[in-house]
Amino acid sequence: MYIIGENIHIISSQVKAAVRDRDAGFLQNLAQAQVEHGASMLDLNIGPQKKRGHEIMPWLIDVVHEAVPGTPLSLDTTNARAIEAGLQRCQELGIEAMINSTTADPARIALAMPLAAKYDARLVALTLGKTGMPVTADARVELAMQLIAAADEYGIPYDHLYLDPLVLTVKGTQEHAPETLNAVRMFKMLIDPPPMSTVGLSNISNQVPHEQRSLINRTFLVMLMAAGLDTAIADPLDEAQNEFIRIVEERDDATGVGRLLLALYDSVAAMEPFDPAAVDMGDPDQVAIYKTVQVLENQIIFADSYLRI
Repeated sequence: MYIIGENIHIISSQVKAAVRDRDAGFLQNLAQAQVEHGASMLDLNIGPQKKRGHEIMPWLIDVVHEAVPGTPLSLDTTNARAIEAGLQRCQELGIEAMINSTTADPARIALAMPLAAKYDARLVALTLGKTGMPVTADARVELAMQLIAAADEYGIPYDHLYLDPLVLTVKGTQEHAPETLNAVRMFKMLIDPPPMSTVGLSNISNQVPHEQRSLINRTFLVMLMAAGLDTAIADPLDEAQNEFIRIVEERDDATGVGRLLLALYDSVAAMEPFDPAAVDMGDPDQVAIYKTVQVLENQIIFADSYLRI
């Protein structure tokens, strides 16, 4: 699984302070840690930065490049001037760049796609229309087709476009989880040739108690991998999540949890119902995974106490 490290994000108070104070050391340590834990690309989220984004983004690229030279970078801001300044710096340094992101809104397309074409950058394309977030997988596929057509018009190579069906939290919007999963699957099954795909994984557990977040994230990731997901913007420092990825990729059935995860993966890949018989109900870890799958499939309503019910 190709992981785009999410940890250099302005929503973190420590990252925000480091950017404000130009604390290169903190940011470089964070960049190095993510790459050492398996990140293949790093997302640099500086927020809107309306006034100084065009200065901050190139500075941040230089800082990160010095720590992890050659690592591809995802430039994450709504400030188009900052994106272009970052793309110029990446081009100067010979760094592969990605723009995160555009939507299917024509105004957003007109900002992001010319930059992606000009700088030969990859582009995350959210299946989000001008009128808002679609609920169904079918509606997301329709928007995906619009995004693919627009990218073709701008001369963006097909494999540079990364469709993102949008992940929403299970807290209050869990009906989106199975539709997101189905959208990833439909991207691969209905669009020829199959496009690249990505998701913002940790969105699935936004506003969920901290102690539950990793379990929800990593369980959903196994399901998304089975549906054909190519990449995920995720936390590479989550060791439990890394272990789930390893188990699936190596088909490691040496433990009860391993056998359960492979059964889950295989059932999603085959588009078959997950068989509860695969769960050892005497193993608390397996029961927690099973309950999480039920939430993600929208079979039981999420509550903060769902693991204790």
